[in-house]
Amino acid sequence: MFQSFGLQHIGLTVPDMRQAVSFFERFFGGVVVLSTGALDVDATFMQRKLGVPGDRRISDIQVMRCGNGTNLELFEYENEAVTPIKRNSEIGGFHLAFQVDDCFAAAAQLREAGIEVMDGPTHIDEGPMAGLDWVYFKTPWGQFMELVSLGRLGYEDTSPVRAWSPLD
Repeated sequence: MFQSFGLQHIGLTVPDMRQAVSFFERFFGGVVVLSTGALDVDATFMQRKLGVPGDRRISDIQVMRCGNGTNLELFEYENEAVTPIKRNSEIGGFHLAFQVDDCFAAAAQLREAGIEVMDGPTHIDEGPMAGLDWVYFKTPWGQFMELVSLGRLGYEDTSPVRAWSPLD
């Protein structure tokens, strides 16, 4: 059996690379680590290596660091139809969560900048997630993301295993 060391990166396809990079730089201190530009590959590569239709092409890949966490690998494709982003409730739907020092202040800053922030933030007082402040928001391209701030959570009273934190 192989050994897994943890998440190395999360890949996210975006409709506009400049917009996405600017968003992560502005709000989450993102720093571009590498950029590939357009990849010179053929239809067979796209189908067999990436599982996408052969007429799609990658116009750029940029890898970013956003604080002390896993890398964020952004893809921009050509020849792909624009489709609605999946809701969190749909199979394959997902969100990224950024840990911040003050969820309430961060949500206010996003709102002031014109970012759509859902209702909240919400503070949880009871149960395994007691001590968590959280709120969802949408990126300029419509992807759901989350802000969290937390101290000791309720589950830590009974579990010997701790969830990873960028503060560790």
